[in-house]
Amino acid sequence: MGIFSKIYEYILEIINLLGILGPVFGCFLIVIESIAPILPLAVFITLNFITFGHFIGFIISWIFTLLGCVMSFCLFRKGFYKRFNNFVNSRYKLKKFMKVVSSMTLSELVVLTAIPFTPAFLVNIAAGLSDMSFKKYFAGIFLGKISLVYFWGYIGTSLIESLKNPIILIRIFVLVMIMYIISRFVNKKVNLE
Repeated sequence: MGIFSKIYEYILEIINLLGILGPVFGCFLIVIESIAPILPLAVFITLNFITFGHFIGFIISWIFTLLGCVMSFCLFRKGFYKRFNNFVNSRYKLKKFMKVVSSMTLSELVVLTAIPFTPAFLVNIAAGLSDMSFKKYFAGIFLGKISLVYFWGYIGTSLIESLKNPIILIRIFVLVMIMYIISRFVNKKVNLE
């Protein structure tokens, strides 16, 4: 347990040394992570939670995660969609996969993006290259990223407590289920399928 306290203190020292540039840099890296998955999203969300507190850290991390996902979606939709579809037409298995992505329900998209270990960049790319509407994509990540950011923020800031206290994990599961139910309700009202 002493090693985790030292790591936490070391992280706080780094944040204090960087001053306001630390959080700004962290938010920029969250956006980059949604496009290029070489960076650990959990670390940046955790740093935002430590720096700004749980509420403000959550809001900042959620907004910048959404921003990065939308940028990635738009990049692939505008830059590669036509060329990719020409390529896909000659490949049966890939065409079938893209049809599955395009026909995902809002609820399935919400759950997929809410799962902490789903590679977000792949979801962004697949959605951008598919025929999925932007409205459905945005509604899905808007709802799904809530539990994802909550998960990484709370797990990151209280890893030991989470392992000792399964209530946090139960809360996350309940939050994912609530987002799933909300997505079903939104889909019926707005008809995004």
